[in-house]
Amino acid sequence: MSGGNTRGERPGSYRGFELLPVHLYVLVHLKKAGVDYAKMMAKVSGLPLELIEDVINDLLELGLIERDSGSAIKRSKARFKKAFEVHKHHTYYRLSREGELFVRSIDERWLKRYFNALFPDGWRVVNALAESRDVREAGRKVQIEDETLEELRVLRFVTEKGRKTEFFRRLWEFLQ
Repeated sequence: MSGGNTRGERPGSYRGFELLPVHLYVLVHLKKAGVDYAKMMAKVSGLPLELIEDVINDLLELGLIERDSGSAIKRSKARFKKAFEVHKHHTYYRLSREGELFVRSIDERWLKRYFNALFPDGWRVVNALAESRDVREAGRKVQIEDETLEELRVLRFVTEKGRKTEFFRRLWEFLQ
């Protein structure tokens, strides 16, 4: 059983819930990290803690992530930790089995459909942005309409001045 879309669902939808890029970020962050806590995910991505906490709650409700139990955590389990073992001072999260299966189903074909559903020519736009310094340079590679530029800002891919955000850089790095 795959965690992918069922027939009739929009790309980027999971059981009828529209997954935003920030949801994907938390999922792929946990895939790379093993386990982590909200404050660290916010720090690494440059996103507000409140937003990450809301996303975590969404993903908990969907059953894609779960709380990690125990009082200590080893580096082998938390791959982003520098110490061999740390005592937990936060609530740590990890992918559930269902979340693991869903993240494994995310491939280039899935990503193309997902980004194309977010905004017109989305896959080409995010690829151009990833390969460029900023949105202006990306606009020389692919046409970026005003509505698309506004959507890139709303999704926190670019700043008001058109620079790529740390969130976009990390999301793209983790999706590759």
